Amino acid sequence: MPTVDDVLEQVGEFGWFQKQAFLTLCLLSASFAPVYVGIVFLGFTPDHRCLSPGVAELSQRCGWSLAEELNFTVPDPGPEGEAFPRQCRRYQVDWNQSALGCVDPLASLASNRSHLPLGPCLHGWVYDTPGSSIVTEFNLVCENSWKLDLFQSCVNVGFFLGSLGVGYIADRFGRKLCLLTTTLISAISGVLTAVAPDYTSLLLFRLLQGFVSKGSWTAGYTLTTEFVGLGYRRTVAILYQMAFTAGLVLFCGVAYAIPHWRELQLAVSVPTFLFLFYYWCVPESPRWLLSQKRNSQAIKIMDHIAQKNGKLPPANLKMLSLEEDVTEKLSPSFADLVRTPHLRKYTCILMYLWFTSSVLYQGLIMHVGATGGNLYLDFFYSALVEFPAALIIILTIDRVGRLYPLAVSNLVAGAACFAMVFISHDLHWLSMVAACVGRMGITIVFQMVCLVNAELYPTFVRNLGMMVCSSLCDLGGIITPFLVFRLVEVWQGLPLVLFAVLSLVAGGMTLLLPETKGVALPETIEDAENLRSFYRKAKPKEKKIYLQVQTSEVQTPERDTSQGAEGQR
Repeated sequence: MPTVDDVLEQVGEFGWFQKQAFLTLCLLSASFAPVYVGIVFLGFTPDHRCLSPGVAELSQRCGWSLAEELNFTVPDPGPEGEAFPRQCRRYQVDWNQSALGCVDPLASLASNRSHLPLGPCLHGWVYDTPGSSIVTEFNLVCENSWKLDLFQSCVNVGFFLGSLGVGYIADRFGRKLCLLTTTLISAISGVLTAVAPDYTSLLLFRLLQGFVSKGSWTAGYTLTTEFVGLGYRRTVAILYQMAFTAGLVLFCGVAYAIPHWRELQLAVSVPTFLFLFYYWCVPESPRWLLSQKRNSQAIKIMDHIAQKNGKLPPANLKMLSLEEDVTEKLSPSFADLVRTPHLRKYTCILMYLWFTSSVLYQGLIMHVGATGGNLYLDFFYSALVEFPAALIIILTIDRVGRLYPLAVSNLVAGAACFAMVFISHDLHWLSMVAACVGRMGITIVFQMVCLVNAELYPTFVRNLGMMVCSSLCDLGGIITPFLVFRLVEVWQGLPLVLFAVLSLVAGGMTLLLPETKGVALPETIEDAENLRSFYRKAKPKEKKIYLQVQTSEVQTPERDTSQGAEGQR
């Protein structure tokens, strides 16, 4: 009996139907970018100072410039290491009193203004920005600055919970239903976030959006990889993640054009309602239908794929079935991930790699937003380097292997973070170059650790191993905002030192894993224990993906070994 892959070899593994579905679902991948890193523009913190009643009137009466007003009425920066007294403290002075002059008005109150008492910002803040963010609207600065960290952490808490719950829905009720449901809820919660009346409701809507949005992205990833043949699956998965990078670049442009956070949130949320048209554009996965014994529907979809690709369906299409795999009958358990010495080592290392990847990837993005010069240009440049990162993976993964590119990328990311600590603030361009190098390195790590994770576990616990290890990615995302924004208040280079240590350790730990290039996927725990001694190499099956006829082609690697992997960020 033919399997789905057997039929696809005859009707087209990456024909017109697959290209159309792939490009359509790539729009979904791109739309995930504003959810994942939206805090950079939705929650940017501009220069600010305490609002002191009477200062504006005094400044207008005296004809001060902004620089003079700041010099006369705002406290000087405190000693290095203190939390920005200039932004969080004000002189306890009645600026409405008539005794204050226009030339050094505080001189009549104290010979040295440093002796004047300072107090909290009781009347709010003045923000030096033409736009707005959740920081400026809800005053998430000074004593309330931790609430900005919580805003981003709520998204990652949603990712973590959603990866468990939504994954079950996709396996139980189908990829298409999961995709449509999560897309609808994500769009609604995005709009509700834009109109949230207070901070508490803002957190709840953001948590809900995080819960479903990653599940939507993953459902699209699964459909994309299940529609194509084995020879194209890995490359299509990488290109699907490149669409996320395209979304980062587009999001930067939209944020530049719309500097107000509510309008920006609406601009990136309302178009996602259009993805509901996937109900008519994208069919259910025939592989999932077969797993649910709905063979007639699977055969109908495979016949539709053949027609779209201009091929005749095989004569034995009606005998379509899943490839029998006896190992799937084994019941996986969490204990299997740590039952034997090598699997125990793999699990610990992979969990650390997932955690480190998330902390560095999100951390570098947030650090640019917290300390960069031109927020939009810095974000744009650092996003662009993700394109060559994907190209490097495609070119090296089957020529060099997985182990050394993964280790080197970790070391490069760590070295770049360490170098940024010693670069002068006057050489912002050099600091940005180092940040881009680090971003490219950690992007390679993020995409490759997913593949390696899938290739190290035996078949019956492969999905469980992916779920458990990649959950550390979301846990890392939960604590990253607190690491970046709180440590940068102590010293701007402190988060970078932490990133460097985490990444350099990850690079060394990677070398403790076995190389899986050309090695058959382990079927049993015994196979996984003996991976270092297995060298059953399969000949690469070269194929080309023509995204544009006769103009663009990408060499794809050999038979995909990561079909069970969930491409996570």
